[in-house]
Amino acid sequence: MSEKALSVEITGIHYDIDGKTKKYVEKKCAKLIDYIPHRARMTAFANVKISLVNQKDNNKYECEIVLTLPDKTLVASDTAQNPLAAVDIVEAKLRSQIRRYKTERAESVKRGGVVARLKNSLRRRK
Repeated sequence: MSEKALSVEITGIHYDIDGKTKKYVEKKCAKLIDYIPHRARMTAFANVKISLVNQKDNNKYECEIVLTLPDKTLVASDTAQNPLAAVDIVEAKLRSQIRRYKTERAESVKRGGVVARLKNSLRRRK
């Protein structure tokens, strides 16, 4: 797997995933790899569920993306009239969650003293 690849599993619940939708979801999930920290890119995995939710007057589509990173699992879901619109909304939510994840990780690394930073740099070289 290359550094720029994100493993994506797409599942449809009461909804058949066509080629157009699959391609669109993979494209949107591929954009998320740019926001994920470098050390987490190789093990990152996205599980996408698109389901058809029947209501009295109209149908809605619910999209849920579970992004598994080494230290944390990020989950975002939303509903919309169109499955592609739901994917767009969820992708934007995940981007903000990934930004928060990156700042949390950066702050935890900065908390260590000089000795902790030295140990971390030696571990990375091995």
